[in-house]
Amino acid sequence: MAMGDPTGTDLNRYRGELTGYCYRMLGSPFEAEDAVQETLLRAWRGLAAYDERRASLRTWLYRIATNICLDILRSAARRARPMDLGPAAQGPDLGAPLPEHAWVQPAPDALVLPAAADPAAAAVARETVGLAFVAALQVLSPRQRAVLILRDVLCWRAAEVATLLGTTVAAVNSALQRARAALPAGPARAADPVDPALLARYVDAFERYDVAALVALLREDATMSMPPFAWWLRGRDAIERALVASGGPCAGSRLVPVAANGTAAFGHYLPDGAGGYQRFGFVVLEIEGARVGSTTSYLGDTRLFDLFGLPDSPPAMS
Repeated sequence: MAMGDPTGTDLNRYRGELTGYCYRMLGSPFEAEDAVQETLLRAWRGLAAYDERRASLRTWLYRIATNICLDILRSAARRARPMDLGPAAQGPDLGAPLPEHAWVQPAPDALVLPAAADPAAAAVARETVGLAFVAALQVLSPRQRAVLILRDVLCWRAAEVATLLGTTVAAVNSALQRARAALPAGPARAADPVDPALLARYVDAFERYDVAALVALLREDATMSMPPFAWWLRGRDAIERALVASGGPCAGSRLVPVAANGTAAFGHYLPDGAGGYQRFGFVVLEIEGARVGSTTSYLGDTRLFDLFGLPDSPPAMS
């Protein structure tokens, strides 16, 4: 390898942004990490043949990552949120759980967001890893998805995307136009800031299972969902009825905060009946204005606790 040729350290510099790209493509942090690991492995094996006159190192890595994601998506079913699969529930029956690969899963901010950015750019970046936006991306065809992410999220030029995909600028522009028209959520916007005082009130109400206080923090049109079940609710009144009717099974729970998908999230620990706690669910809030717009509780997926570095039991109360 000649002096100045890229090394493994050079390749690894792009791990973070590649993971964010692959997460938006695939909707799973676990698949994204696997795709990036495979990207870097293929790049390392192909370094001897890499020619910087044909493409920058970054473009070359994105081309490899895109091809890996497209290969994965050829045989994968679309990931979604419960509200993407059917109308809001009218009763308490949760139905049968669906497999893990049915769901868009949360990802740690540290895994999928750039470490440093100006405030405006950081707000837009947070929105583009939000559960709603990532789920909306899954509606697009894989190539449309790649074009829209590269052009509208990562701000690549049309010529750069055409080179990466081995197509023409006209084809890229056409795919982008179709993708924008098909995207249910519309263009990404700056994410609403998370108010620490709002989160503190939410945690206090949740851990005490104070339904009135909890519901008061929700938007009128808030949604609540609980993967792996397709069951979900819309509206503060419907959510309040469900929480009251449940009999308070989560009373005495502990919520441990983490940062996921550009918003607030928590590891949810349930009392185990023996004086301790057990991992129960992973809760993601989406904030709209000064209220909670949605709560998504991933039940029983302990891999998320490990992914976010959460302990087996919550820290002792101070």
